[in-house]
Amino acid sequence: SRVAWNESQHCRLLVPEQLQLCRRHLEAMPSIVRAARRTQQLCQQSFADMRWNCSSIQRAPSFGPDLLTGTREAAFVHALAAAAVAQSISRSCASGELPRCSCGPAPAEPPAPGSRWGGCGDNLSHGLQLGAAFTDGSARAGTGAAPGLRAVNRHNGAVGRAVLSDSLDTRCKCHGVSGSCSVKTCWKGLPDLGEIASDLKSRYLAALKVTHRLVGPRKQLIPKEGDARPVTEMDLVYLISSPDYCTPNPQLGSLGTQDRPCNRSSVGSDSCDLLCCGRGYNTYTEEVQERCHCRYRWCCSVVCRRCRRSLERHVCK
Repeated sequence: SRVAWNESQHCRLLVPEQLQLCRRHLEAMPSIVRAARRTQQLCQQSFADMRWNCSSIQRAPSFGPDLLTGTREAAFVHALAAAAVAQSISRSCASGELPRCSCGPAPAEPPAPGSRWGGCGDNLSHGLQLGAAFTDGSARAGTGAAPGLRAVNRHNGAVGRAVLSDSLDTRCKCHGVSGSCSVKTCWKGLPDLGEIASDLKSRYLAALKVTHRLVGPRKQLIPKEGDARPVTEMDLVYLISSPDYCTPNPQLGSLGTQDRPCNRSSVGSDSCDLLCCGRGYNTYTEEVQERCHCRYRWCCSVVCRRCRRSLERHVCK
C-alpha cells in the first residue's frame, strides 16, 4: 500500500475486469490494498477458534477449493472483502487521500436538537460505487467459472456492502465554554471493520444453501431445500456443503486440525472435543516468564520483578 501504483507494473497483476478500473483509479489502489490486508486479518481473527480458521486466505490470490467453489466460507470472505473495500475508499475520501472525492454529503434529515451537521463524514456513496465495480469485477473473473458461482459471489459481495451501509451512524463532537456541550457538530461515519466482520460471522452461521435455477424469464438464486425460507438481500448464500475440516484433504481445501491448540475447559468451538474431532489431544507444560510484584516508584516509574509460571497447553492429536 506504500507503493505508488503504475499502469504497466501493477495493474497488469489484476484480472482483466479490474485492469481498466485500476488504470482509471490508480490513486485508489493503496486503499484497496489496505482493505485486502484488513480482510485477511479479520477473517483469521473471526475464525481463530474454529476448525476452518481462514489460514488459507494467506495464499491469496492463489486460493484453494475452500474459497473457490462456492462454500459457506467463501461467502463470508467475499462479503467481508466487499465491505472492506467500500469502507476503505469511503474513509480515504474523507481523509483527503483521494483527489476525485471528498467528504460525504450532509444528511437530508434535520440534525437532533442542539446539534448541527458539519465535520467531514465518510463518503459512503463513493465507496459503495467504486468498491462494487472493483469487487464485482473480481466476482465475474474467469470465463471458466460457472454462472451460478458468479451469481453467488456477486450476491455475497452485495450483502457485505449492505451490512456496511446499515452500520453508518451519527458521530458528534461537543463545543462550548469550559468543555460544555452547548452545541454539537455531527457527521455520518462508519464503524471499525471488526464490527462488520462480527455481523457477517453471524450471517455465515445462518447462511442458506442455494441453487441457480431458471425462475420465470431469468435465473435466480433459490434455496436448495424446498422448505427453506426465501433468500433475502441480507442472507449469505453458498452452493456446496463444506467438509468438516477435521483431516487434511487438498481436493476439498481442508488443512485438518492436527497440532491446533485447544481449550480443555471450553464447551464452544475451541473446545478440545470439537476442535480435535474426537481424536483426543496431547497435554504439555510450558514455563513462561512474566512481570510480577509491580510497584510505583516516586517519581515516576513502575518497577517489577520477573516471575516464572507454568502453563498447561493442549494440542489436538
